[in-house]
Amino acid sequence: MRTIHVVAAVIVRDGRFLLVRKRGTSAFMQVGGKPEPGESPVQALVRECAEEIGLVVDPDAAVPLGSFSASAANEPDHVVVADAFAVELPAGFEPEPRAELAELVWVDPADPVTTHPVAALSVDLLAHART
Repeated sequence: MRTIHVVAAVIVRDGRFLLVRKRGTSAFMQVGGKPEPGESPVQALVRECAEEIGLVVDPDAAVPLGSFSASAANEPDHVVVADAFAVELPAGFEPEPRAELAELVWVDPADPVTTHPVAALSVDLLAHART
């Protein structure tokens, strides 16, 4: 299996987690993506949050949650390894799907897959964030 390295933003508001879906895919997942050459995980997180939902993230405010891996949702025979970070939304900020995103949803971390198909990595991140 091939490995894909990404960053993932765990964003929570009122006990619900923000997940996004890219155009042409069915699985919902955290905001994030692949680092560009030479980018650190935090730099990639800052860029991806701005590109995907219009959120300006202070790199010093991103809280590392660790590294997580699971089967890739959109690439068969691949494993995705994510550096995950907790990211706060400023009061009054409403994220909007931008760039390659088709939509965003707020899900209950206790039961995220009942209403939406959720990527395996995101299921793991939600379970970790609840503990």
